[in-house]
Amino acid sequence: MAFPKQVRLVEMSPRDGLQNEPGPVIATEIKTGLIDRLADSGLSHIEAASFVSPKWVPQMGDAAAVMAGINRKAGVRYSALTPNLKGFEGALSAKVDEVAVFGAASESFTKKNINCTIAESLERFAPVVEEARKHNIPVRGYVSTVLGCPYEGDIAPEQVANVAKALYDMGCYEISLGDTIGVGTPLKAKRMLEAVAAHVPMDRLAAHFHDTYGQALANLYAVLEEGVGVIDASVAGLGGCPYARGASGNVATEDVLYLLNGLGIETGVDLDKLVATGDWICQQLNRHNGSKVGQALGGTCK
Repeated sequence: MAFPKQVRLVEMSPRDGLQNEPGPVIATEIKTGLIDRLADSGLSHIEAASFVSPKWVPQMGDAAAVMAGINRKAGVRYSALTPNLKGFEGALSAKVDEVAVFGAASESFTKKNINCTIAESLERFAPVVEEARKHNIPVRGYVSTVLGCPYEGDIAPEQVANVAKALYDMGCYEISLGDTIGVGTPLKAKRMLEAVAAHVPMDRLAAHFHDTYGQALANLYAVLEEGVGVIDASVAGLGGCPYARGASGNVATEDVLYLLNGLGIETGVDLDKLVATGDWICQQLNRHNGSKVGQALGGTCK
């Protein structure tokens, strides 16, 4: 088992981190300020927005304005979540660099979340992928609930593999495997990854682990050992699944970067700038900093 020499960090905070933030809608200027600071820290892949109905996700209602307001930095990929063709058209008009579709490995979660079966959800994604192909826009596929579901409990690795394979075969260039409610442990993560990697090349897989039970870094270490070279994370641990008991959010990018630095794995990201960014956004939101490293090295939001 050998660690990858480099890891690409995919920053989720502007989308996954803010979409469920309670209270009034966050100002567009705060969102663009966050994205610009993240890019300045060295992050090369930032999920900046979600083109969904503001009726269902009010915090993402200004997606077009956010994309128009950022200072695009050379070498940085700015992506957006697009659940359907209407969302894709909005993302295309906003000149996003990449789009993403979001599925699940749990039938119950899919039905309760988007009111359809897994098979039906995949049918909805197909025209988005096809349209993106026409415009030479890469599509990333997400599979949520890969290590557990709030309704079904454990999810069979083979079920995760089936959904991941379907998205990959459809044309998604990369598949992000999400422990949506943060219940996974290292051995479960390895077994799930083994099942998926039998159908999707390892260099096309990413880990998206939540830290509800404090296992995210251990799980990431486990899949790094297996060769995963892409990790999704959210500065200051922003975000989380509203269906998870005691949900404490995504794994913090600062904590992941500290781990990777300690392993000698290159990322191109400046830890001090990232910590300052996490501290800044927590001040803007008047909330606790969910990053252990941010608390240790940061300023006012401990």
